[in-house]
Amino acid sequence: MDWETKARTLATQVTDPDSRWLSPVARIPRHELVPRWWERDDTGQWVLRDGPSNPEAWLEVAYADRSLITSVGGLHADHAEPHDHPEGLPTSSATLPSLVVRMLRHGRVGAGLSLLDLGTGAGGLTAYACLRLGDANVTSLDVDPYLVTAAQGRLARMDHYPKMITADATKDVPGSYDRIVSTVALSPGPALRTLLAALAPGGRIAMTLARTCLIITGWKNPNGDVIGQVERDMAGFMLTRSGSNYPPPLTKPFAAAREADGEQTSTGRYPVLDVESAWELRSMLEVITPGIEFGYETSGRRRTAYLAHPDGSWARASAEWIDPPEVHQGGQRRLWDDLERIRHRLNAEGALPLLGAHARITPDGVCHLSRGRWRASLGA
Repeated sequence: MDWETKARTLATQVTDPDSRWLSPVARIPRHELVPRWWERDDTGQWVLRDGPSNPEAWLEVAYADRSLITSVGGLHADHAEPHDHPEGLPTSSATLPSLVVRMLRHGRVGAGLSLLDLGTGAGGLTAYACLRLGDANVTSLDVDPYLVTAAQGRLARMDHYPKMITADATKDVPGSYDRIVSTVALSPGPALRTLLAALAPGGRIAMTLARTCLIITGWKNPNGDVIGQVERDMAGFMLTRSGSNYPPPLTKPFAAAREADGEQTSTGRYPVLDVESAWELRSMLEVITPGIEFGYETSGRRRTAYLAHPDGSWARASAEWIDPPEVHQGGQRRLWDDLERIRHRLNAEGALPLLGAHARITPDGVCHLSRGRWRASLGA
């Protein structure tokens, strides 16, 4: 197969002509890292794709700038049968190469520096880093033993031998590193504290916060604080997890959101939207009301959005197209009201204070954000 030509084309698409990452992207046979993957069909069902059985299609998807889902609901494509149609959330992927390169750039990764790739996945970031830094300077960590083993074997066939670790990064991160680049989203608090302890003084981290699309970068001071900023860039990564799958969704609040009248019924100010796909709004909502989960449905021109919180609060907003929605809310919080205040601020000021905000992460894993007179803390 002529993968080299496609890899070179991909490299020119996702890097600049003078980029030090151009050569690594062009030299890695990405298709070998993702022999099987999941795709949704027209009905929304997950369907298995097998690369070796259709080499032409395999090369097309492997060298397109797209993420390939490799595990859904804990079922890895490598272990699936053609008739399998898993349900649940994606739990692993081969991240799109342009985002891998962006995260490496945010991490200021360079020669002679030790790197922790948090979230091995299919091994793409690890592979690029091996070519740039040398295998001895690269460590890759994932909670899933199969992901680590599979990536290790596939990298070895490319003659790369980085250090591979299976561990739950929310509880234990062995070693000390000059750079940490995370392609899984991290929850502020104890889990983030564990990771920051593995960042060497003077080191730099590039990461996203759980349930947001905020990329935070920063340098570790001698006192243990990480000082940096929210980049003017966004990314959506899967959450860190401690097992083969995520905890179950908020069943009871979602059930109430779908059926109950709630303690408050009102008419919303702004049209219904898919909050989870509105990255900046979703991120701001997580900052002010952490832990919200989302649902969204369409039926013809009718759109319905659901919000649910671990404390049992919920909201449902439904309307025809862009008409003002009928809003039902229950529990101790008024989640749709929180969202509408954010949307009002965005409309009034033209922007939210997130992107470009100053960030300080203390050794206890608490993340403090500020911009002008705006302040927020997560993980306290």
